[in-house]
Amino acid sequence: MVKICMFLALLGLALADPTAHFKETFEDGDTYKDRWIESKHKSDYGKFVLTAGEFYGDEELDKGIQTSENAKFYSMSAAFDKFSNEGKTMVVQFTVKHEQKIDCGGGYLKLFPSTLDQEDLNGDSTYNIMFGPDICGYGTKKVHVIFTYQGKNLLIKKEIRCKDDEYTHLYTLIVRSDNTYAVKIDNKEVEKGSLEEDWDFLPPKTIPDPEAKKPSDWDDQAKIDDPDDTKPEDWDTPEYVTDPDATQPEDWDDELDGEWEPPMVPNPDYKGDWSPKQIDNPDYQGEWQHPQVPNPDYTENENLYLYEDFGVVGFDLWQVKSGTIFDNLLITDDEAYAEEFGNETWGKTKDPEKKMKEEMDVEKRKKDEEERKKMEEEMKKEEEEEEFEEEEEEGEGEDEADDIERDEL
Repeated sequence: MVKICMFLALLGLALADPTAHFKETFEDGDTYKDRWIESKHKSDYGKFVLTAGEFYGDEELDKGIQTSENAKFYSMSAAFDKFSNEGKTMVVQFTVKHEQKIDCGGGYLKLFPSTLDQEDLNGDSTYNIMFGPDICGYGTKKVHVIFTYQGKNLLIKKEIRCKDDEYTHLYTLIVRSDNTYAVKIDNKEVEKGSLEEDWDFLPPKTIPDPEAKKPSDWDDQAKIDDPDDTKPEDWDTPEYVTDPDATQPEDWDDELDGEWEPPMVPNPDYKGDWSPKQIDNPDYQGEWQHPQVPNPDYTENENLYLYEDFGVVGFDLWQVKSGTIFDNLLITDDEAYAEEFGNETWGKTKDPEKKMKEEMDVEKRKKDEEERKKMEEEMKKEEEEEEFEEEEEEGEGEDEADDIERDEL
């Protein structure tokens, strides 16, 4: 009996083990190039380089692939064993560090089917999911969550703001088999909801009844003129009147200048157009609501979340200013494992990274201040030298004048 219980317990643990379909931390140096394939679709793609950047929490753990050339497209991908998320949760997670304080460029990744030709990866390559931050100027600072469904790329209808500072941030997308989702940034949920409600996967369940029309006698005017209100007898006055203080100029000549007329000025008693006061309409019925009927084109789909084939993850993006570092990629079926993985990677180095950056900033300000003072001293020295030279020239001029005067005497 004891053996049976132990066996069942071990079986339960085995069944509960999370599946990591893909995991990449770039901790084995340049051998990552054996796993990642650069696209050859174009000859001028930007190059990724392995680095932890200018500041970091741990120089080895924080190494990732960094965009290294300005105003370039980047296209690189890695394959993994094909899988379907049928009946399971799927989590995709990675870190993004815009060390360059990005002004315009993508920081997202794409999940592709296994049929992708990795050497021909380009912006038109069909993908299943696109997820991650996108920044361009002040107007675009959002997290993309795009699903490909029946040949169309569907954008989320909600606005999810991304991080726009220079530190490393953890982005997580969770897609569940009950057609719900969640987005997390730095292991904190920032958005959640229903796939059907937050994307246009399906046509609406109901539509306005094409047979229904607003009744001709429907009164949707909330306010009406007060029938008992009348215009005051003294209301009508002209908008402009002749200036009572104006006088004809003394040099005015009627024959030359014509008949003099005083100028017009705004009438202080002018009240504008009269209109009766408004009162509540006793017959008001409210705004007419178009009756809804079931949409004949709507068909429920319980598998909006489902993709039969995941097999490649890649970066296909454009950056004006390079310097973004991608790291700690994970694709799994377990939300708790993804959170733990995030805490063990990003979570361990985020505070030391911030500390190093702050120390660098202090040192930079100190150095800038020293350089500023040095420049001021050099400028002051130059000014003093110029003043000394001018004084010497003036002295030499005076000596020459004295010599000439003595010669004349």
